[in-house]
Amino acid sequence: MKERIRNLIEDSIRVKERLIANATDIVALVECVIAVLRKGGVVYVFGNGGSAADAQHIAAELSGRFLLDRRSLPAIALTTNTSTLTAVANDYGFEEVFSRQLEGLITKKDIAIGITTSGKSRNVIKALKLAREKGSTTAALVGEYAKEVINYCDVVVSVPSNNTARVQECHILIGHIVCELVEKELFKNVKLR
Repeated sequence: MKERIRNLIEDSIRVKERLIANATDIVALVECVIAVLRKGGVVYVFGNGGSAADAQHIAAELSGRFLLDRRSLPAIALTTNTSTLTAVANDYGFEEVFSRQLEGLITKKDIAIGITTSGKSRNVIKALKLAREKGSTTAALVGEYAKEVINYCDVVVSVPSNNTARVQECHILIGHIVCELVEKELFKNVKLR
């Protein structure tokens, strides 16, 4: 069992080492989030399953705090209102659960960040498409496959793996990087807690 644990940790490290090659895309995502927040926009984050949990985690770090005691930043995970999710899924279909929410919320000054490990989640792609049509900034966190989301995104950060667990581990790492760098840029005079 120890050998299997070692192998899993080493595999995770290898994927993260390959992710370094995509640092430019992570920088672009950080810059988009900073630009949106500076102009008074909102960060909307969404995904399914583990990606829903990541969306909530990222939104919580932005609206609460990450490393700095600072004012709250406007960030909302579209995955948290079970009444909305189930009503939209029941009345319109699961493919609409995020786009229907964005239809009533998102503006040109906002950013929509879709998270999909497969890069193929229909409801995530549909929401990114709608956000793009409404003129907002759009971004996605995906695994190796990015062929569909790239058509609807200003920034795509692709994790060089098709293993769901490894991709999700990298997505939360990327989320933490974004939160730390956004705080560092927007709150230069605030000290670490």
